[in-house]
Amino acid sequence: MALFGRNRTTVGLDIGSGLVKVAVVDHSRGAPELAKVAIAPLPPDAIVEGEVMDPGIVAETIRTALQSAGTNVKSVVTAVGGRDVIIKRIQTERVKEQQARELMQWEAEQHVPDVESVELDFQILDPDGPPSEEMSVLLVAAKRDLVEAKLRILAEAGVTASIVDVDAFALHNAFELNYPAAMRGLVGLVNIGHEVTNINILDAGVPVLTRDLPFGTRRLREDLQREHGLTASDAEDLIRGFDRSPQLDSVIERRTDEIATGLDRAMAFLAPTLKKGDTDVRSIYLCGGGARAPGLGESLGVRARKPVELANPLANIQVRQDALESLVTDEVAPLLMLSIGLALRQN
Repeated sequence: MALFGRNRTTVGLDIGSGLVKVAVVDHSRGAPELAKVAIAPLPPDAIVEGEVMDPGIVAETIRTALQSAGTNVKSVVTAVGGRDVIIKRIQTERVKEQQARELMQWEAEQHVPDVESVELDFQILDPDGPPSEEMSVLLVAAKRDLVEAKLRILAEAGVTASIVDVDAFALHNAFELNYPAAMRGLVGLVNIGHEVTNINILDAGVPVLTRDLPFGTRRLREDLQREHGLTASDAEDLIRGFDRSPQLDSVIERRTDEIATGLDRAMAFLAPTLKKGDTDVRSIYLCGGGARAPGLGESLGVRARKPVELANPLANIQVRQDALESLVTDEVAPLLMLSIGLALRQN
């Protein structure tokens, strides 16, 4: 699903608050092949709570990442997300495809606040359903200001967006390719970033709800500094390391409780729209830079009482031999779910 917009090669650009990630996917051989990955760090506070504080530095970092990926394309696939994006599954009268957009405009007025200030898109989930039954539609709205801000920063970096996707759908693209068996029932896909954790609920493979929590690796680092007197560098080493520690366990336990509570609230919100007897997630998958923090998955599994697995966006995709070059695969793979999901889109 895209808010706007087929080349053989697609460049996915994920602008996070701590890192800019680029994934280049070659579609010329049928099955998608990951051709190149590049990651460039952003200075602290260049992006705060999703808002670009220093456009020049962010634009330069985007250019650096694209150059590192060895691509000179001027068109990328990117995404928007956060509180200013609404995803809602609705039931409405069944109409033909050409009538659907007009109908969705009317439906949006019933479900989206200040509908005149948003960009709308939709997808009919059951296009081949019986004419006598209502159709199920996924309605998506993103604040126009949010989209325009993303386009401005791309313009400053010297590129344009062939597609502006939504974070939840891009994550789903990569997840579906790598975990086809998870496309049944209710599944939680939790993306733990630098500042924000995205909770995405999939129902039979369809993203039906997304929620953001103000928690990420930055918060873990600040907790370690404040509560245990660690330096920023030592705190980062614990978070990005491979071994558990008493200090990290103590802060992770509290933060995973926040994630579990967020999942509980998301399911409570969805409950009225779900099939009877199918009102809870059967498993949770983690991605994002914070997903690798030692002990985090185990702690969340205990609190949520669900199986928790680290999602690998490279599990079932062809990867060119030099795609990751000097990068350590185990360390960077969790970071790449969103950028690979974007690059799986064909322009």
